[in-house]
Amino acid sequence: MDRLLAGQPLRTTGGLTIVGLAQEADVKRHVLTHRHTDLKDGFYARVRAQKHVSPQLAAAHHQNDGLQRRLNAAPEDNRRLTEQVRALARQLNLLVAEHNATQQPSSASRRLVGLQ
Repeated sequence: MDRLLAGQPLRTTGGLTIVGLAQEADVKRHVLTHRHTDLKDGFYARVRAQKHVSPQLAAAHHQNDGLQRRLNAAPEDNRRLTEQVRALARQLNLLVAEHNATQQPSSASRRLVGLQ
């Protein structure tokens, strides 16, 4: 148990699980969980006392932090993009008005008829 908790396993990958403890102790898991519940409980208590964070949980925390930063930046990004859309719409309206003003008189008199 001490070897596993110290991060120096001999028979396992070092995961702080009851299966890893059983493999390190070279006993079957059910023997450890059913007959030696005091050892199992003691192991779990020591793991909690170390505040051990599994690699999967650490990766999830890291991913969550990145997503939280993106979420916090989203309102500002939305505001900036909305301003850009409005500026581009104004430019398009000016270009259309300029184009209509420079059209030949014969084409300016044509009207569009909607389809029914």
